[in-house]
Amino acid sequence: MQGSADGSSFTTLVGSAGYTFDPATGNTVTINLPANSTRYLRIAVTGNTAWPAGQFSELQAFAS
Repeated sequence: MQGSADGSSFTTLVGSAGYTFDPATGNTVTINLPANSTRYLRIAVTGNTAWPAGQFSELQAFAS
């Protein structure tokens, strides 16, 4: 997960990791981000632990 304040200069907020989308928990994953001033988020799918593809139907970002 990368973030940017201006939409052109991105830095890594959370490094690559394996996440499990489990139907028993609503197929959701929570990724906690460090406190910062981020206006733009960018997700890079680097692999998939269960299927050779990546697909998102919804992304929600909440401030604490």
